[in-house]
Amino acid sequence: MNVMKVRRRLMPRSMPSSYAEMLLKTLLALMLSFFAAAARGEVATTDGTGAPIRLEAPARRIVTLAPHLAETIFAAGAGRWLVGVVAYSNYPEEAKKISSVGSYSHFDLEAIAALKPDLIVAWESGNSPAHLERLRKLGFSVYVSQPDRIEDIPPELRRLGVLAGTSEIADAVAARLEARLSALRARYSALPRVRTFYQIWQQPLTTIGGKQVISTVIRLCGGENVFGALEPLAANVTVESVVAANPEVIIASGMDQSRPEWLDDWRRWASITAVARNNLFFIDPDLMQRHTPRLFDGADRLCEYLETARKRR
Repeated sequence: MNVMKVRRRLMPRSMPSSYAEMLLKTLLALMLSFFAAAARGEVATTDGTGAPIRLEAPARRIVTLAPHLAETIFAAGAGRWLVGVVAYSNYPEEAKKISSVGSYSHFDLEAIAALKPDLIVAWESGNSPAHLERLRKLGFSVYVSQPDRIEDIPPELRRLGVLAGTSEIADAVAARLEARLSALRARYSALPRVRTFYQIWQQPLTTIGGKQVISTVIRLCGGENVFGALEPLAANVTVESVVAANPEVIIASGMDQSRPEWLDDWRRWASITAVARNNLFFIDPDLMQRHTPRLFDGADRLCEYLETARKRR
């Protein structure tokens, strides 16, 4: 770098020499800092909560503290750097072979430390804040994830791609998801509303509140969550309240890929519009209850069900 050339370009003739020298030194310091960071391979972004996170180099030993986060790391092209996961991290198939550090609610801090991760990806609404703070005090870099809307998933992929040095892959996946999101919004969001009850479990009878990511999918598809006014992400309700809400569609997820038998228990309540029109549907919980790119597959399915309900009017 020719300092004199830089100096001549940056210093107006009328600028006092003392001020010009100070400005020149500041600019040169910033430039040197930038080049030094680039040489070290530093990467930086913000996490899902907006907090800044910086790594000295792209992450090469990653631990995830929720099943959906392992899936997201693979989608961002960084699965080969994953060294620790929690229970039920079962997608893709390769995730099953990675060392477990416990469950998302009771992970083993010593097991995590033994893996010497340079990045820990945590789940804000699922992991204990006290445990995450302990990890930070141990010197680990913690990225906190909380995609509250389906729209938040592509940006999350991009940020994780930055931290893992896999932006080329992550950005391409994010772009494809954004295209799918735009297509779904254009096709369904302006259609007549469909009152929808989304059931997570039977005993206790559990549904989703308005801030849960599934509610954003229901709105995207032109639906209305009949319990959207509830604050909790997951809330217990009564059969009587569901009957009173009179949903046009009932969608259940259950525990695995099989349609739960209890979905058909609603047939005893013939006064519910969803029952009268046979609008009782099932979606694999892994497609709807994980904040991952597969949520877009679940969105496709949910939108199709709501469109079926419109045609049955």
